[in-house]
Amino acid sequence: MYIVPNGSIYAVLYFIFVMKKSTIVTVQWISIGIVQGNKQEYISLTDIARYKNPIEPKNVVENRLKSKNTIEYLWLWEKLNNLDFKGIEFDAFKNGAWSNAFTLSPKRWIESTNAIGIIVKRWKYWWWTFAHKDIAIKFANRVSVEFELYLIKEFQRLKEQENKALDRDVKRFLTKMNYKIHTDAIKENLVPKQLSKEEINYIYADEADVLNKALFGLTAKQRKEQNFHRKGNIREYSTIEQLILLANLESMNAQFITMGIQQNERLQLLNQTAITQMKSLLQCDINELPKLKQS
Repeated sequence: MYIVPNGSIYAVLYFIFVMKKSTIVTVQWISIGIVQGNKQEYISLTDIARYKNPIEPKNVVENRLKSKNTIEYLWLWEKLNNLDFKGIEFDAFKNGAWSNAFTLSPKRWIESTNAIGIIVKRWKYWWWTFAHKDIAIKFANRVSVEFELYLIKEFQRLKEQENKALDRDVKRFLTKMNYKIHTDAIKENLVPKQLSKEEINYIYADEADVLNKALFGLTAKQRKEQNFHRKGNIREYSTIEQLILLANLESMNAQFITMGIQQNERLQLLNQTAITQMKSLLQCDINELPKLKQS
């Protein structure tokens, strides 16, 4: 649920109908929208500003934006991150910040400098201003140091959840990798057409246990019995190293089956391979795997 001080229904409608793919975090009872822009995460300055002024957050955004310190920070951020940044307007904005009559809207900043650190999104008559997380956290500091700290902690919690979800996706991907190659090899070489469906399923399960015994030293049933307190597919609780090995062993076993190697010999070869490859994998930085998949 999107919680907004004073019940601003427009913010609710905006994130329901326009920003369907956004993420929302709640900081001190104020919901903060996070969207993707330029392959980066952008946090809603408009929502952060509601902490200071629930009725007119736009005024808070523009007042903070026109300050000399903010302009200097934005200029430096763009120089570091934006090759197409037009810094020629910087001096004019910086000098104008000394005047009480000076105004600087997010839209004007973007159009004048080709900035990418701030983006604006419109729905009907309302504008939402988003900023790259570096800028948004700096903006939150100007609004409230306490609010900034809570925002950082909530953002970190969100990233931890995303990393866990990504880790689960990687595990599922590795679990399924080479599965079809393995089952096709069994079907073409080990399953006589005369067998019943139950007998065929037994052959598949038996060959799957060849991999389980080669890698874990246990059949699937034995592993399940040892981990009776865990729900779902027991392979989801395997480490990434184990799942990488499992994918490799599936491919190797498929090749061994095609070559006509007997099961007891295949089991021995697969077990030796598992031991050798696990030693190598444990020396690698497996934590880099989710990053590679994400990119």
